[in-house]
Amino acid sequence: IAMVLILITLFVISWKLTLFTLLVLPVTGLFISFISKSLKRRARKGQERLGNLITVLDEFISGIRIVKAFSTESFEKKKYQDMNNQYRDLMVSLKRRSDIASPLTEVMAILVVIGMILYGGSLIIDGGGGLDPSAFIGFIALFGSFIQPIKTFSSALSRIQRGIASFQRIEEFLEIPEEVKEKENPISLEAFDSEIRYENVWFRYEKEDVLKNISFEVKKGQSIALVGPSGGGKSTLADLLPRFYDPVQGRITVDGKDLRDIRVKDLRSKIGVVTQEGVLFNDSILQNIAYGDHQPDRDRVMEAARIANAHTFILQQADGYETIIGERGTKLSGGQRQRLAIARAIYKNAPILILDEATSALDSESERLVQDALDQLTMNRTSIVIAHRLSTILDADCIYVIDNGEIVEAGTHSELIARSGVYENLYNIQFSASSN
Repeated sequence: IAMVLILITLFVISWKLTLFTLLVLPVTGLFISFISKSLKRRARKGQERLGNLITVLDEFISGIRIVKAFSTESFEKKKYQDMNNQYRDLMVSLKRRSDIASPLTEVMAILVVIGMILYGGSLIIDGGGGLDPSAFIGFIALFGSFIQPIKTFSSALSRIQRGIASFQRIEEFLEIPEEVKEKENPISLEAFDSEIRYENVWFRYEKEDVLKNISFEVKKGQSIALVGPSGGGKSTLADLLPRFYDPVQGRITVDGKDLRDIRVKDLRSKIGVVTQEGVLFNDSILQNIAYGDHQPDRDRVMEAARIANAHTFILQQADGYETIIGERGTKLSGGQRQRLAIARAIYKNAPILILDEATSALDSESERLVQDALDQLTMNRTSIVIAHRLSTILDADCIYVIDNGEIVEAGTHSELIARSGVYENLYNIQFSASSN
């Protein structure tokens, strides 16, 4: 409002001089706009390079053993230094342009005032402009008040542009479309009562079909196994059940209800997952086992740990169940991490389990302990087990052999051995290697 009142007063004093000033000011505005766009471009590029720099640093730290094993410390150091130097040069350039924006705006403002004085002086000398010296001095004073907010804005411009560039990077991430969308008014899933069905399921990544016309049924309490060559689609098949993805064709049902009609939170609350990595968090052992429970029951946690063959090694830790296990559980061995992941699934007490290569990365002793824990975990539960080690799934109710996205064989262990097909070949390769 103040600027509008000042502008009206300037018109009253001298409409000619005011129009002249307003015609000159856009030149300054164009200059500020040019600087603004330049700062925005560089700020955005700076955010991208900072992201790349952090990624390289994270990869180096997480893969430090491989770096040392291959003696590539100097290579990784040079790669980091090169990216850091590029980021530094860009930020120095951005800072220089940012710092010069305000002085240049001041210079432009002074040039506008000089032009205004020259034109105003000519109006006074000519005497035909209706402008006397005292009014002219008042005009200059008011014009200074009018232009001050513009100068303040230009000095803040660099910070604004950096902020906009950072926001756009965040916005791009937030606007990534969700692969799984919950429908309006989804139905609830109070309990799992009868069966899981895959009905003519197809799935593809981009243009490549990963699963092709998959159909099978898992009754409540059954344990089924998915085996086959790597890259055949086993993990993708299991990932469709908790709706990490949706099939592009066909459907999956639980108790006759299409997964896409069920509330996602209800569905996932009925599913426990144990993966090959045994993902843990930088928190206490107790909080990792009771993950998702904001008021964990210590007795239940300890019971879950006993069933998972983890209680003994937990008590050997410095602070027992309160021991902080480090980022991704790095203070524990692979077998210990896996047993904690199993204890977490036991604590959740979900009726459906997905075990994805849960013992593939373990030594024989750790595998025995983990397998014992898995046997306890799967008891009286519906299980989908993905395994490369066929010795772990010999007692499954049904074994599905997945190859190139298709079910090529299905049956119990003895039935598949009798068929002398893909499964028997995998079995013979593994057990002949073991005997050798």
